Amino acid sequence: MLNFQYKAHDPSTGNEVNAKVQAENVTVAAKLIQQQGLYPIDIKEDNGGLFGFVNNRRKKVGAKDRVLFARQLSTLINAGLPLVQALRSVNDQTNNKTLRNVISDIVLTVESGQPLSVALSKNPKIFNQLFVNLIAAGETSGNLDKALERIALQQEKDAEIISKVRGAMIYPVIVLLVMVAVVVFMLVKVLPQIQMIYTSFPGAQLPIETVILLDLSKILIKYWWELIILVCVLIFGFVSLRKVPAGVRFFDLYKIKMPPLKTLFNKVYMARFARTCSTLVASGVSLLQVLQITSDVVGNTLVQESIHKAADKVKGGKSLGVALTDDPYFLPLVPNMIKIGEQSGAMEDMLGKTADYYEKEVDDAVKNISSIVEPVMMILLGIVALIIVAAVLLPVYNLAGSGALSSGGV
Repeated sequence: MLNFQYKAHDPSTGNEVNAKVQAENVTVAAKLIQQQGLYPIDIKEDNGGLFGFVNNRRKKVGAKDRVLFARQLSTLINAGLPLVQALRSVNDQTNNKTLRNVISDIVLTVESGQPLSVALSKNPKIFNQLFVNLIAAGETSGNLDKALERIALQQEKDAEIISKVRGAMIYPVIVLLVMVAVVVFMLVKVLPQIQMIYTSFPGAQLPIETVILLDLSKILIKYWWELIILVCVLIFGFVSLRKVPAGVRFFDLYKIKMPPLKTLFNKVYMARFARTCSTLVASGVSLLQVLQITSDVVGNTLVQESIHKAADKVKGGKSLGVALTDDPYFLPLVPNMIKIGEQSGAMEDMLGKTADYYEKEVDDAVKNISSIVEPVMMILLGIVALIIVAAVLLPVYNLAGSGALSSGGV
């Protein structure tokens, strides 16, 4: 059972009632409130303070949840079930509690006479503009089940691309973190011991490599708290920079201009653009609306600006293929394929083939980057290990060569 806070109107007194109720979901909570002779205005799950907040953070609705929702709903509608009954059936099969509550809200909205697209639009963090517009197009054309199937396919493809890109970035990050941890351990624990041994021998001099690392060790030991604060400030600054327009633009430009990332990200954006456009065109959405929606989901402000410029040219009477030709942020294949689609009347097919091509290219680019990054990281790791080993062992060899160890100086 879940706890819900609700706001309701009491017709007998004309007052507004604020109270709590326990129920399995929002739909059941609404019925319980109505049984009390009240008209529910707003119903929200009681989060339970800090623990509830942490709990909700764990129940994020991911791409897999949305894909499963779309596929199940498509199958049930195609089987002839009414929309409300199909939504309730999907809700019963959903394991994600957050999505289950959202679907319960959607059922209430649909039962009140609103279209499914309107009900979905009330949850923009879960169902983006692309999702909502495809549903609206399916409702208009009477092919809601096909629209849902297209959504599921598009979401799957997009999630697959994101997964591959993240996978390519994880390996170097893990290696760097391990490298930093090993270096810090050697500086803080091992090198001071070497210095203690070495200074016990009169006249002994440490090699320059060891002296430099010992200076770093002293800084780490003495100012470790300040260094942790500095790292936290840098991380916070980095995260904050990614949220302001200038910072977003800087990172977006970095992605599509700096090798070896530019090869990967350029193809990611082209695949996403082509796949989204293909899905929207197949659903019967107008071209200008296709460009507007695609610009919002492409994931790069510079590519987004290029799409807006192309949309302005399309308004002026140019074809989309011509509008995108020579754009610095679009690879030449995209406008060429669009031109072929416009001339043959098979825009959907050409965009779909373009998306398939670039999705395959993304896969190859991830493999190429991995094949380059792995040996580079291994070489870097070897150099760091060599420096540390030299700083630790050279003093010992120097002592052995000078005969200090055999003379019993310790």
